[in-house]
This record gives sequence, C-alpha cells and structure tokens, in this order.
Amino acid sequence: MSRFVDALLGNAATRGKVKGIVTGEPGDPVRRTWEQVHHEARKMAGALVEGGLGPQSAVAVLAADPVLIAPAIQAVWLSGGSVTMLHQPTPRTDLAVWAEDTLRVLNMIDSKLVLLGAPFDQLAPVLAEHGIPYRMLTDLVDGQPLAEPVHVGEDVHALLQLTSGSTADPKAVRITHGNLFANIGAMAEKAALDWENDTMVSWLPLFHDMGMVGFLTTPMTLGIDLVKVTPADFLRAPLLWMDLISRYRATITAAPNFAYAMVGKRMGNAEDGAYDLSTLRLALNGAEPIDASAVKTFTDAGARFKMPWECVFPAYGMAECTLAVSFAPLFTGLTLDYIDPHALEVDRRAVPVEPSAEVRSFAVLGPPLPGVEARVITEDGEIRGDREVGEIQLRGSSVTPGYLTVDGPKAIQAEDGWMSTGDIGYLAGDAIVVCGREKDVIILGGRNIYPTDIERAATGVEGVRAGNAVAVRLDAGSRRERFAVVVESKLAGDTAEEAKLRKEVASRVFEAVEARPVAVLVLSPGSLPKTPSGKLRRAAAGEQLAESIRKTESR
Repeated sequence: MSRFVDALLGNAATRGKVKGIVTGEPGDPVRRTWEQVHHEARKMAGALVEGGLGPQSAVAVLAADPVLIAPAIQAVWLSGGSVTMLHQPTPRTDLAVWAEDTLRVLNMIDSKLVLLGAPFDQLAPVLAEHGIPYRMLTDLVDGQPLAEPVHVGEDVHALLQLTSGSTADPKAVRITHGNLFANIGAMAEKAALDWENDTMVSWLPLFHDMGMVGFLTTPMTLGIDLVKVTPADFLRAPLLWMDLISRYRATITAAPNFAYAMVGKRMGNAEDGAYDLSTLRLALNGAEPIDASAVKTFTDAGARFKMPWECVFPAYGMAECTLAVSFAPLFTGLTLDYIDPHALEVDRRAVPVEPSAEVRSFAVLGPPLPGVEARVITEDGEIRGDREVGEIQLRGSSVTPGYLTVDGPKAIQAEDGWMSTGDIGYLAGDAIVVCGREKDVIILGGRNIYPTDIERAATGVEGVRAGNAVAVRLDAGSRRERFAVVVESKLAGDTAEEAKLRKEVASRVFEAVEARPVAVLVLSPGSLPKTPSGKLRRAAAGEQLAESIRKTESR
C-alpha cells in the first residue's frame, strides 16, 4: 500500500483510539475517535468493492456533513480509488445547469459513481434523471468490512481537486498518494504539529484544498483532534469560530484573509470575557493576499481575549503543490517587507526601505517547505537573483503531475520538474514574497501596478466593506490598458452617498499608486463574485464591471 494509506492505518490503530473529530456544533455536538471513523470507512470500502468499484476508479462525493465525508473519503482510498469533491449547489442554483456541469466533471475524471449524503440526498432524482449513477452514503455503512486495503502505488491519484470557479469548463488537479504523504509530512514538520497536545478547529469547505487537505486529511492521517463545522455554520454566526476555539482549547485554525477581517470587527463588539483564546498558537492566513490592516484588526480584537498576536501564521499555497508551499517561521506573527514603489513598478526590484505610507509592503511568507524548491524567473526564462521580481516557479515532491481537463491530462511540470505558478514575486533571502497574479498585474506607462495595492487603498475608505474591494484590469495588453475598482458597501443605492464614496475611493487609490481608476463601481453587500472558499474572483468581477462600463459608454 502507499505510504499515505499506511499512515492512515497506523494512526487509526494507535493515536486514533484517543483522538478524533467533533461534528454537529453548535446544536448537537458528537465526538467520534479516528478509530471509529476508520471502522466505518472499512465497512463503506467493503460495500464499494462488493458493488464493483475497481482499483484506481474515480469517485465523486457530494455531501456537506463532515461526519459523513470523513469515513467516505477514507473508504475510497482504502478501495484504491480517487476522491473528487463536487461543487455544491446552493438554494439559488439552477439544478438543470448544475447537473449538466456535474456531468462534464464526471466525464472529465472518468467517474461512474457519485456518493451522495445529506443535505444533498434530495438531489437523487436530479442525478437519476440525467443518468448519473449514485449511492447513498448511509447505505454503505452496513457493508462487510474490507479485509485489506487495495494496493496502489505512490503515483496513483488520491485526490482530484476541482479548481475554484465555474464548472462549465472544469479542471481538476491530479494529487497523488505520494504528493499527499510528502506535503502532510512537510506541514507537520514546519508547523511542529503535536498530535498529543494540538486541537484543530475549522469551518473551511471540504471541496477546497485548504479544508480537504489541511483540515480533514491531515488531522485524520496524523491522529490529531479536530472540531469541524461547515461554511454555512460560520456564515450564519461568524463568532462561532472563536467560541469553538475557546471552548475546545484549540491550538490551530486557518482561514483566508477576509474571514479574519470579518471576525476581527465582530470580536470588537463582544463582551469582555466572552472567549479565552490564549491557547491559540497558529492562525494560518492563506489562500488570498494578506492584508496587514485586517490582521491588525484581528489581533487587536483578540488581545482582549488573551490571544497571542504571534499566533498569526502567514502561508503560501496552491492545489498544484498539494496544498502548502511555504510557512512563515513559527511564533513571529505577520512580518511585512517594505519596499520602494518605483523600483518595484519600473525596475522590477524589491529594494528595502523604511516603513511609511508612501512605500509598498508585502507579507513575508517564509521559506519553502521541506521537499519544495522555489526560484524566480523572467519572461525569457532567466533566473532572477535575490529581491529581483519575476514569476515564481516550484519543484519538488509535493508538486502534482498536472491537471485533468475536458481535453485530457495536462502536465504542469517541465522536463526538469519546475512548475510555473502564475504568481509574481521575489525571494528575500530564502523567504517567498508574492506580489500578485501575473494575469492581474496592471501595466500603465511601463509601470507594473499590483491589484493588492489598489484594493488595500480602497478598503481603507470608510463605508467600504472589509475585504470586499477588487481592482480590475481592463483592455489588458493594449495601448489603452486601464483599471477600475469594484467595492461593496451598505451605501449602495443611495445616489448621493455612492457618489461621495466613489470620489473618495478614486482619491485614495490615486494617493496609493499615482494612477486613477477609470471607474469605481459600488455594489450592495454580497454582490461581488467569489469562489466557494470566499476568495474574490477578479476575472468574474472584471466581466461584471466591463459590462457596466460598456453600457455607460454606449449611451
């Protein structure tokens, strides 16, 4: 069997007797040990194999309850198959369109089976109508336990991770057993994971790599206590997150930057003594650009509840590297690299300067994890030196073979193993610093302007929702290249207040980057397009804004 499955089995038989997963918070919490999860997984695996599931089969899973998902994905791995977590429909989803998109995904990964669980068991008639084979997860638990795991090699797919965004043109990252074993081991080493004393709390979606790999597969494999709720639970009551950390004496959690901004503001209104966050040692911040003001809001609010400021744990990651690429050093909090804006935008160099309002700053994301190498190159493939800006490339045991697409497999590694990330950044010593996505960089008069600088300026305007501003590149690559800004605000709809807000955003952006947006669009809260994990989708926002500008210019 693979080293990954061997670790699952070994820890289920040892640490799994005392460590486990809590689900059902806040209303009906239930705790099961990892050993109990494993026993249920063996029964499910037996039912799957008895039902004809062959080695290396692709199995799709559509469920929301972690208590069902945990044994289900382990059962697929014990059966020798790969797991794909399907994008979940919402109450607003057109089910006919969703079914068509799901068919495209299943055809792409060559899956003949969907494992269906609550609350999506009600979609069984939709799947049946479209000829999609499925089995209810609740029907698998009475199977005869699988005697021995099906043997698979290190290079066999364990997880086919769908990329964020629309499934109309789907793409899945091919994560192997070897990739999972390498990345989990590297994360455990650099984060100093301690199975005896650590407790993890997470609301992250399990159809996203940070939720699936970081906050389900990792604790299940290593035998670490986990408290798991759903994104819907978090969105209904964001401070539930802090309440769970407090009640379960949690030491590790994670979220994208927007969530820390949201919870930091809400904690500011909580009563003294409402939480005890003193046990929190790692609050991983990743999956989107890190905003220092959002982090400060979070740490300032947390200090009142004894949360150590140094628990903030900046990270860089992507599904194409299984999950994690680099971690900042432990117990140092957020470190910013302050650099000269002219040298960055014109000379593509990160020249250190003293902190001030006029300079640029980026989060220092730490050195690559063990088994991962990083370098920075120019457009012509020339390797850049220390603090020289270019595209980040990665190589190592955590880097995946590539994608499955509607046109077949697509490799992402060059012959020498290097993978292009599409991220622009630099190395400061051995630490990675990310400036932005290559496709999002705005080029004006020979200057490279990074969307994060524009977005930070916009969110600094009173009335703009924290973490809800997007800089959009327009007419990219042409002589008319320009940019605009989209923000969310409760002031949307008030003509006079909107006009004031647009003027203030444009002014603040000009002060920050010495360039003025051609338009500022103010939307009501909840309007900006986001991925299932809550990350803003610049491309979709760009389409939304471009359409608005076209309508205005055609009048």
